[in-house]
Amino acid sequence: MENEPQIHTVPVDTGAASAPEGETTQTSGKDAQAAEPAPQPQAEAGQAETAASLAQLLKQAELKAQEHHDAWLRAKAEVENVRKRAQTDIANAHKYALEAFAAALLPVKDSLEATLAADSAALDALKSGVELTLKQLNSVFEKANLKEIDPAGEKFDPHRHEAISMLPSEKEPNTVINVLQKGYLLHERIIRPALVTVAKPKDA
Repeated sequence: MENEPQIHTVPVDTGAASAPEGETTQTSGKDAQAAEPAPQPQAEAGQAETAASLAQLLKQAELKAQEHHDAWLRAKAEVENVRKRAQTDIANAHKYALEAFAAALLPVKDSLEATLAADSAALDALKSGVELTLKQLNSVFEKANLKEIDPAGEKFDPHRHEAISMLPSEKEPNTVINVLQKGYLLHERIIRPALVTVAKPKDA
């Protein structure tokens, strides 16, 4: 029987080559910590800059909104003023629309009053008709807010009276002595001043 080859086994010392189990786990934890990326200062600075930029944009937007609001308020006030002026102009146009017509009627009234002032018995019938006409005309004037200015004995008012002469008088200076022609008001507007004579100052 042939001799079989002998197999020799060499024991391997694994204690020196491998670390204890606990020590191996600790080494793995350090490696994991080393693998995590550290926070970058540059990224944090970028975020802060973005936040500051957004805050500035928001402030600018608020200022623009305030400017637009103020402009809207000014425009609204201007439109309101224009509307009020237009209403006033329209009201005045209606109020004084009859001014020319009223001025044209004044000589008619003057003639009627002059006829009534005539002292003649032959004119009795005529005067009766004229009195009726004058009464009707006065009614028309009253409806049109056309009022007469008859300032006899009043203080002279250059806005309502027109003096054609100054005469000596026992009355106070600048007092209306005679009314030569009545004046007329349409509402509050003078359409014809009264023609008057005025008392002269006594030492003049």
